[in-house]
Amino acid sequence: MTTQRLRPKRVGRLLQAALGPVVLQELQTFTPAVVSVTQIEVPADLRTARVFISVYGADDPERILAHLETRTGFFRKILASSVKLKYNPMLFFALDPSAEIDARIDRVLQSARAHERNASRSDRPKAR
Repeated sequence: MTTQRLRPKRVGRLLQAALGPVVLQELQTFTPAVVSVTQIEVPADLRTARVFISVYGADDPERILAHLETRTGFFRKILASSVKLKYNPMLFFALDPSAEIDARIDRVLQSARAHERNASRSDRPKAR
């Protein structure tokens, strides 16, 4: 792989390591939900960063996302002081779809198992 493709990934991991604990600390007083920064995608120009978060135990994850977006300036300030980059990236927050996909897969697997159990019960001969 060339440096041009590796650098955004390395910068994303660096930003995640710096931003993850700050987001967690910021949200401790805002919500009892567990929030984690799961991934940060950075394009080749390194000027923007899409921060994916997972929210567990919250009824309204959109409210948490809106709160994070209002604190973007604070997060950029923290990143500027802790991560040395030529450009301090603009941050855009989004909910990580992988948690929803995982939950959907779990539901399908549970449904298949239940269907399999019901089918095996109907195959048994009935006692007389």
